[in-house]
Amino acid sequence: MRFLTAALAACSIAALGGCAYNETLGRNQLLIVDDSALTQQSDAAWAEALRTQRLSSDAAGNARIRRVGDKIVEAAGLTDRRWEYALFVSDSPNAFVLPSGKIGVTTGLLALVRNDDQLATVLGHEVGHVVARHAAERYSTTALTSIGLSGVQSAAGDYARAAGAIGGLGAQLGFLLPFSRNHELEADRLGVDYLQRAGYKPSEAVALWRLMAQQRQGSNPEFASTHPSDSTRIAALEQYIASRGWA
Repeated sequence: MRFLTAALAACSIAALGGCAYNETLGRNQLLIVDDSALTQQSDAAWAEALRTQRLSSDAAGNARIRRVGDKIVEAAGLTDRRWEYALFVSDSPNAFVLPSGKIGVTTGLLALVRNDDQLATVLGHEVGHVVARHAAERYSTTALTSIGLSGVQSAAGDYARAAGAIGGLGAQLGFLLPFSRNHELEADRLGVDYLQRAGYKPSEAVALWRLMAQQRQGSNPEFASTHPSDSTRIAALEQYIASRGWA
């Protein structure tokens, strides 16, 4: 009976939201919440992160993120919104994006990348999540699941641990749960499109993930803790780049 009740409730919510076709992804998405509905939460979380987390005073580093980020945003066709960037002090290589156009990068990640092409890989990946509406999709999926399952709090806890490098931001935002492996691979693919369009080298996307794999041999950094395996990610990127004829 409990299962039947949950199933009926899920169907009712699904009927209200329905599926939306994402032309960029070439597939339908289950969306019961619009991106605009997440804006207020995103802005509040961003303000909290800026208030509670240590920000880097490295002017060159901050300017580098903005410069590369703005090129990626333009390549993605998202200049219709105001983007903000922040460099958080943390040794852990990490990055995150909020649906309202906020991108955070850690000093650990900035120190890891060897050139702007690799930084563009990370920022392109994050912008790809926004274009793909992954936050809204994940939120919708989680909302439906929570009707019949009690595992949402556990999932939120997993993300909070993954986002440890930026404090309690992950714990604050119910919609910032781990993206699925499929979402991550989609964001990788979109990110390569944007960095190539912005004039960066697609091959450096593979180089970055090989570098991530090497430095992860003795640890498990937060940035990739809920992501596809390095070998899966590298193979998918190599195949996609080759299919587009990019060196």
